[in-house]
Amino acid sequence: MDKMIFFTDLDDTLLNTAKEISPGNREAIDEMRSRGHLFCISTGRALASARWQAQLLGLHGEGCYIIAYNGGVIYDCAADQVIYRQGLSADLVRMTFDEAHAFGVPVQTYGQDDTVLTERDTPALHTYMKIQNLGYRIVDDVTKYMGETAPKVLFVEYGNPELVHRFRDSLAPKLQGQADLFLSHIDMLECVPPGINKGAAVRYLCDHLGIPIENSVAAGDAENDLSMIQAAHVGCAMINGEEPVKAAADYVTLNDCDHDGVAEILYRFILGGEAAL
Repeated sequence: MDKMIFFTDLDDTLLNTAKEISPGNREAIDEMRSRGHLFCISTGRALASARWQAQLLGLHGEGCYIIAYNGGVIYDCAADQVIYRQGLSADLVRMTFDEAHAFGVPVQTYGQDDTVLTERDTPALHTYMKIQNLGYRIVDDVTKYMGETAPKVLFVEYGNPELVHRFRDSLAPKLQGQADLFLSHIDMLECVPPGINKGAAVRYLCDHLGIPIENSVAAGDAENDLSMIQAAHVGCAMINGEEPVKAAADYVTLNDCDHDGVAEILYRFILGGEAAL
């Protein structure tokens, strides 16, 4: 069988609701890698957080890759090398921070070392840090510390999706094609450079590795996974995923993220030899 590549979101897809990988998913991934197929974590997380998670999972060796920041960074785990990077200008970051402050939405961006940069201390910041395992700095002006560009800006208010959605409606017209907005969770809004998304990263990595897009399978659950599911030859949505994602998928799992949904996908479309629907 030709070499294939599997792209998977982390939270609520590969990882269960306890943020752990199940034995069933682990066994299927190990079997897939033993056959020479490639594995790629595709996440909205910062690269440092994604690398930490990959190391915990033992998914950082030969044939393992990471798409971080929703496609803003692509990383070769075995080579320990970033192979693609794109970012937002300081002027745009400053504008989005000012808009978020005026609206009352917690906002953050990232420095060159993936440190979280923000200007206000909020409960959302500390909740985020517990999940991501990153360092953070509260500064007077994030643009002084972010470097030439920032990979993304994140607006997050846990437990208050209505506020985040209203802010999205307010901010979107003001960006005027300077950046793209999408939700990575019901209460997390991502701002990234135009054209940056998981789907574009899937196409880039397949081309970079010389793997036909026909040999790609992807799995996700949220709005930021939609482009990846559409780009891959077989796009799979978790049964616990959002309705628009499931509607766009080639396949919707029978099992959710707490019951080996990723293993189901791997056995059906890669390990079972069914590379196409």
